[in-house]
Amino acid sequence: MALMQSRSAKSFLSRYLPLVLWIGFISFASSDTFSAANTSRIIGPLVLWLFPNTSIQTLDTIHFITRKLAHFTEYGILGFLAARAFRTSALRLLSEHWLIISFALVAIYALLDEYHQSCVPSRTPSIVDSFIDMAGGLTVLLIVSWRQNRLIHASNSAN
Repeated sequence: MALMQSRSAKSFLSRYLPLVLWIGFISFASSDTFSAANTSRIIGPLVLWLFPNTSIQTLDTIHFITRKLAHFTEYGILGFLAARAFRTSALRLLSEHWLIISFALVAIYALLDEYHQSCVPSRTPSIVDSFIDMAGGLTVLLIVSWRQNRLIHASNSAN
């Protein structure tokens, strides 16, 4: 009995802990530490080291695009971790509706994240960033769903 409970607890932790830790990382990334002023201190010198003749305007564009890609990527990872947790859940509601529930988590957290940034003086909240976040999460969720459906069809064809 204790062995089954131990396996169940390990399964639960391995499913949900990465998701919770990533949500924590997103919250940390919404702090002053990852503000545009701070990330420009890393991205700018790196670009100038690689391309010494880069203009200020080009540097600003690269910085802007890098930050938007970071939004897309971090929420893509959130979508993947949510799908990983909910698709294999012992709760039937979660496993059957994992795509909708995962996207709802991504969308709600994207909006909460921007609200949180409105409380951080060095950050600027943007609904556009929330849409970029949601697009990143949705893109990965659709890829996971497509891959799962493909595997199911391949398995059915083999039988």
